[in-house]
Order: sequence, then C-alpha cells, then structure tokens
Amino acid sequence: MRLLLVEDDEILGDGLVEGLKMEGYAVDWLTNGKLADEALKLNCYELIVLDLNLPDMEGLEILRALRARKDETPVMVLTAKDTVPDRVLGLDSGADDFVIKPFELDEVCARLRALARRNEGRSVPNIEYKGIILDPASHQVTWNDEKIDLSQKEFEILSFLMSNIGKVISRARLEESLYSWDSDVESNTVEVHIHHLRKKLDPSIIRTVRGVGYIIDED
Repeated sequence: MRLLLVEDDEILGDGLVEGLKMEGYAVDWLTNGKLADEALKLNCYELIVLDLNLPDMEGLEILRALRARKDETPVMVLTAKDTVPDRVLGLDSGADDFVIKPFELDEVCARLRALARRNEGRSVPNIEYKGIILDPASHQVTWNDEKIDLSQKEFEILSFLMSNIGKVISRARLEESLYSWDSDVESNTVEVHIHHLRKKLDPSIIRTVRGVGYIIDED
C-alpha cells in the first residue's frame, strides 16, 4: 500500500518512514508543502499522513486543495495542536483522522489500517475470499485453515486484489501501489509475484485479463 508522508521534522519523519516501511507500506516522504501538493496531483496514493505546519504551504491548504479536486484519499493529520477548535477545523477541511504529537507508532499503524478498511467499505478487520483469510494487522494469510507463507510484496499484491474483488487491476496500478519513488523495480516483478502466489494458492484464484491486468473474480 503506497502512502505519502508529509512531515518537515527530519528526526520524526525518518522514524516514521522506517516504521511504516517495516509495516509493509511503500512510503514517499516530503518535507515541503508545495511539493506535497504537486505530488498529490501527479501520483495515486492509498493513504496520506499530513503534518499541518509546513514550509511554503500549510497542511490545511493542501487538504482543502485535495478535497476541492474531489480526491477522496484518506488523510491522517499529525499535529501538536490538540484543542477542540483545531480538530474541528481540520475535520471540516477534509481530514479523516487526527493523531496528536507525540504518538506511538503502533497507534498510527492501527489508525491507518482503520482508514484503509473504511475506504474499502469494510467493517471487519480481515479480508476473506473462498477460504482465504488475510489479516492486515498481523500480515498473515491462511487458506482453508492452513497458514500460507508469503513475502511482503506477495502479501501486498494479494491484499490489493482481494480489496478490489471483481475489478481488473493493471500491472502499472499494482506497481504504483507497491513501490515508492526510491524503489528499483524490474519490468517483470509483478508477474513473478503473481506466479508465486498462484503456486502457493489455488492457481485459478488470480485470473489474468490479457493485455489489461489481473482480477480476483466475484464469488
């Protein structure tokens, strides 16, 4: 899952990037408000973590511009301002959640999972399909009650496809979701991961739509 982090505190940002990457997120990190606004116009993200006090363009301006473009990407605001009027202003500007600094990484990750779940229209934590149970919190997958060992990228691809059952997802869209700017991606990387998933699960679960992409068909 690709995430944009906008935070100008170098120490805090560096710690968040490392922690979020360990949780399996592909993280793009920016410290400048205007650059973040441009990045959001040009790239597709599943989640945004946004500080409010930024150089060149305030976080609330970025948020309002995002919503004015009808972009519904979930936004978690990081802020040291914990008054009720500040939270009301942020929520009315389009924020989906607030985390007050200082914070614990575990709470941030749990809140991000909740935002992703809500955005996908799910009320339950796990994603299930034909005997496959995928747990985003523990990064575990079981199939017919048997644990399936997946690499991080295999897990993310399966999670993305299972969150979009009935929709054809292109290779380019999968790559966009899986890799950040600084990632070195081979041309056949997605195909290799799909091949491994088919070997570990029922090969018919992920179907190739020739020339378009991949789909998990509706049950």
